[in-house]
Amino acid sequence: MASTDSPSPIPAEPQRVDAPLTRAAVFLVLTVDGGDAAAATVRDTLGGLDDLVKTVAFRDMHASLTCTAAIGHEVFERVTGHSAPADLHPFVPVHGEVHTAPATPGDLLFHIRADFTDLCFEFEKLLLAALGSAVTVVDETFGFRYFDARDLLGFVDGTANPVGPDLPTATLVGDEDPGFAGGSYVVVQRYTHDLDAWQGLTVEQQEAVIGRRKFDNVELPDADGLAQKSHKTLSTITDAAGEHDIVRDNMPFGRPGQGEFGTYFIGYSRHLWVIERMLERMFVGDPPGKHDRILDFSTPRTGTTFFAPSATFLAGLAD
Repeated sequence: MASTDSPSPIPAEPQRVDAPLTRAAVFLVLTVDGGDAAAATVRDTLGGLDDLVKTVAFRDMHASLTCTAAIGHEVFERVTGHSAPADLHPFVPVHGEVHTAPATPGDLLFHIRADFTDLCFEFEKLLLAALGSAVTVVDETFGFRYFDARDLLGFVDGTANPVGPDLPTATLVGDEDPGFAGGSYVVVQRYTHDLDAWQGLTVEQQEAVIGRRKFDNVELPDADGLAQKSHKTLSTITDAAGEHDIVRDNMPFGRPGQGEFGTYFIGYSRHLWVIERMLERMFVGDPPGKHDRILDFSTPRTGTTFFAPSATFLAGLAD
């Protein structure tokens, strides 16, 4: 006899939050212009995003082209027709005694990744053509892989990313918000570096700031008690439930002719509060007053929060 039970729901297919490290990336932040027509254009473009990726990726199937799209709180309902995810809210500035993490505009984020810059360029060109006058570009940053995944400060970046089964647990919303299961909260910040000041430190001083050895990336012991903590320690979030990981896919960027050198931070997390707590520890300090010393050499220029719905959710917008 055939079962009379209702079929189990098909789980949402996430976007490529876990895409492999690539050699090039574009971080594109846009605002959505007012009006129903602009919202409809954005909705149609998001609904057809997977087809656009396939169109460009077909030119080089080995180049690992992906695009993760994310939406800000202010336009989420207007663009998607759905109430915003439970924890989504605009980026909250973090004010420390010395440094501040500012909030800057942004309604849409497109995180474009590939092993070759030309594919990122071609995809961005077609994407912006599809969006047309519905959007305004507020930040466009081209990132590149620097040697063995190092930032421009000379240290390997992203070592603490979760892998294997820990990755979806750390990055993807689950049963706590079932309407948005398979999605991920995203925070982006564009930092510029004072390389002259940084290079004025000894290697040992730099390692104390970062919390790792520069040559081989081995972790250094954590500071005890009220001592100054390293960037590695301050950006590690633990509580009674254990350690809470995020996925970072940071990229260096720069224009030597303009004296611009930086790191574009992008963090994906199942829980937005994890990244917010990380920033609070960095800018306010732990204990308060002992901020992350990397901020003495790295200045945040932007700060925006988004939610990257599942690929299933985005495809549904086309309907």
